[in-house]
Order: sequence, then C-alpha cells, then structure tokens
Amino acid sequence: MSGKPLIHLICGSTGAGKTTYAKALATKLGAVHFSIDQWMATLYWADATMPLDPRWAIERVERCVTQIWKMARQSAALGTPCVLDLGFTTAAQRAHVVSLAREAGFAAQLHLLDIPVEERWRRAQQREASPADEHRLPFAITREMFDFVETMWEPPGEEEMAALNGIRVTG
Repeated sequence: MSGKPLIHLICGSTGAGKTTYAKALATKLGAVHFSIDQWMATLYWADATMPLDPRWAIERVERCVTQIWKMARQSAALGTPCVLDLGFTTAAQRAHVVSLAREAGFAAQLHLLDIPVEERWRRAQQREASPADEHRLPFAITREMFDFVETMWEPPGEEEMAALNGIRVTG
C-alpha cells in the first residue's frame, strides 16, 4: 500500500455536508464519487413504506455498500481514485472498508466532517425546507430520526485519524 490514497472515506453525522464535500473532492481528484443516498434513492426509496422500517433500510444499505465496494475496487484497480460517501457512522463500518481497501492493496484516507450538532440540525432542516435541494431525501428527516442517528454516531478518535492520514473539516 503506497502512493496516493485511492480510497477516500467521507464520514460525518446527519447534516455534516458529506455529499457536498464528496462531490467537490471527487472533482478535485478526478475521482469516482459513490453516494449511498443516490444508490438508495435510485434502487429502493420508491418501494419504502412509511414510517420507514430501519431494518428494511439497513438491509438495503448493506446491499448497496457491497456493490459500491465492488465498483470502487474495479475503479481503483485501474488507478482511478474513489470517494466513498457512505456515511461511515461507526468505527466498525470504517474499519471494514479500510480492511477491504488494504486487502486489495489500496491506500485509504479518512475525511471527517466535524460539524457541531446545532449546525448539522439547522442544515438538515434547511434541506427539508427546500424541495429543489438535490441532496434532499424522499422522506423527512425528523428531529427524532436525527437524534436516533446521533446515538449511533461514533466520530473517529485521534488514533483512527492518524492511522488513516485523516483530514478534519470544521465549520
């Protein structure tokens, strides 16, 4: 595993600006951008029943992540960097993809969007209020849903950031 990172993991909790950041990074690097929200919207959200069943959603997210990794691995094998905008809410999720990258011989880099909770909630509300927002999900992000994700959010610690040559984005 040497050279420039080919696999870029974008992490942050709800409303951190992961997709906006990932798109800009992909453009800067000439990378392929893989967004879990785009895959889920295209493949599954039209079939979702409301209220959303978290187990139903998680199963489909996992399917998408598996397929996204297959595509990212092919792209990286051709020397094309990949920006993975998959949420990476937990340390285990990040470690799993980093392990896959290393097994394939690719360098990985972590990008943490470290945005205060109040600002993230404001952004989530703003996105919901704007029907034209391209990052808007096909269901409302309620405060209850936002707070639920917060209970799962495991921000990377200094050790994880150092091990993955992490970049911390604040603001």
